[in-house]
Amino acid sequence: MEKLQKGRFKGYSLARFRKDLLSGLIVGIVAIPLAMSFAIASGVKPEYGIYTTCIAGIIIALFGGSKYQIGGPTGAFVPILLGVVISYGYEDLLLAGLMAGILLCLMGLLKLGSLIQFIPRPVTIGFTSGIAVIIFTGQIASFLGLTGIEKHEKFIANMKELFSHIHTLNIYNLVIAVLCLAIILITPKVLPKVPASLAGIIISTIVALIFFSGQVPTIGSAYGAIPNTLPQFQMLEITWERIERLIGPAFVIAMLGGIESLLSAVVADGMTNTRHNSNKELLGQGLANIVTPLFGGIPATGAIARTATNIKSGATSPISGVVHGIFVLLVLLLFAPYASHIPLASMAPILMVVAWNMSERHHFIHILKLKSADSLVLIVTFLLTVFTSLTIAVEVGLVLALILFTKQMIDVPAIYKVLPDHSRKNAKVQPHVVNRERDCPQISIYTIEGPLFFGAAQEFEQTILTNLTTRPKVLILRMSKVPFMDTTGEAYFSQIVQQFKLQGGTLLLTGLQPRLTTVMKKSGLFNEIGSENFFEHTGQAIDVALGFLDKNKCIGCQHFAFRECTRLSKGEI
Repeated sequence: MEKLQKGRFKGYSLARFRKDLLSGLIVGIVAIPLAMSFAIASGVKPEYGIYTTCIAGIIIALFGGSKYQIGGPTGAFVPILLGVVISYGYEDLLLAGLMAGILLCLMGLLKLGSLIQFIPRPVTIGFTSGIAVIIFTGQIASFLGLTGIEKHEKFIANMKELFSHIHTLNIYNLVIAVLCLAIILITPKVLPKVPASLAGIIISTIVALIFFSGQVPTIGSAYGAIPNTLPQFQMLEITWERIERLIGPAFVIAMLGGIESLLSAVVADGMTNTRHNSNKELLGQGLANIVTPLFGGIPATGAIARTATNIKSGATSPISGVVHGIFVLLVLLLFAPYASHIPLASMAPILMVVAWNMSERHHFIHILKLKSADSLVLIVTFLLTVFTSLTIAVEVGLVLALILFTKQMIDVPAIYKVLPDHSRKNAKVQPHVVNRERDCPQISIYTIEGPLFFGAAQEFEQTILTNLTTRPKVLILRMSKVPFMDTTGEAYFSQIVQQFKLQGGTLLLTGLQPRLTTVMKKSGLFNEIGSENFFEHTGQAIDVALGFLDKNKCIGCQHFAFRECTRLSKGEI
């Protein structure tokens, strides 16, 4: 009991348990039809979705990094799992899920949870919208009651199947599907506390049994009776050949599972003003996906919609997730035979609504309207997800986003030669003051803005070295607006230092950010320049610079009179 008072269970009480019990029951009711729908859409038997909800739901709740996370099969996995089943079969899907679980655990142990947040939003929205299109179109055959349909991995092949079999339309099936869809859409408006998908399934099933018995395909006629027994433990056959064959699908499942679970946890944080532990969440997800396949379950991840329902229903701790899993298990044991009568036409609208809700259509349209580099990344990722595969889409999307980001970063850095603007009282340095008629032959002051990385470092070096041909005595680089410098930038910077030293000049740096100072110290560049040549403000550097000037050359100087030089150091520069 003492352990329950710590961490996510701190201050747990009977009153909180009642809230968790109620929210767990509500989420369990919502999860049942989704679990069967996702399993069927993934090309496996509906009971495997139930097993996943029970086992993975409990493990993710207990060992994950979010207090409110509800785990189970999700729509995002449907195209991936269906592709694995078509290409390799159900048994290999179980092994791929287990391997994905191991990868997720490794990601958690290596503390890679924070890295997933660096996947660009246009990429995640692009592939999420693409997945939504695949799920929606994948249910058209069941919605219309088409027969003789063969499932393919490719979108175009599946569309050809639909058109070539449109003549097999089952009007009774269509009526049930439309009825279920109408109930799903109307229920939230009329009875907001009633799970819409469950209401749709129950009513449409009753109508089908009374009016169209034997004329509409059901779960029982397609997959056989759902067993009302506990899922059985089965050891998977693991060989090196199977591991090599499935490492690609396992990696995709792990990455998508990690992204989906952490996105769900972030949504939960926003709804409850809490913070999840991303690395612990990955460990919980990994453990769930290692254990679940051993009982016949398919890959699972955090479910955003069910997690949100859990929070809205008053959940206070992970106990609600445990209750949700136990409730689904009890329903399996007590009512499984009745599920065999559910028409497949009733399952299709559920997934279509799920696809519509997960489509990110508002964000998709918003990014498109920007007509920016992000718009291009979004479109490319979306189209590749639909017409090729999620793996290719994410890889190309990430590479394209990186290339466009690099291009933008190259355009960001700016190098301005500056002089004091004596029209202003405090003599701030400005670039517009420098021109052919007015420049200083002994002091060169530059303002550097933007990162000095591989894409921009060469331009920086060339600009500065071009200036060194005038052989100034002092070079002052104002670097307060340089956020970071990579090894390429450091190499080019070192060349400037060495070249200027050969000319007998003195390099002074001002305004360096702590991060940049650390980089220079680690590379040895800090010592090469000399700690005495680093200053917080430009004015301090100019005070030192004046000591290096040949004052005789300053007398009568038409460019930068010495009397003005002395005024420089007194200004707040």
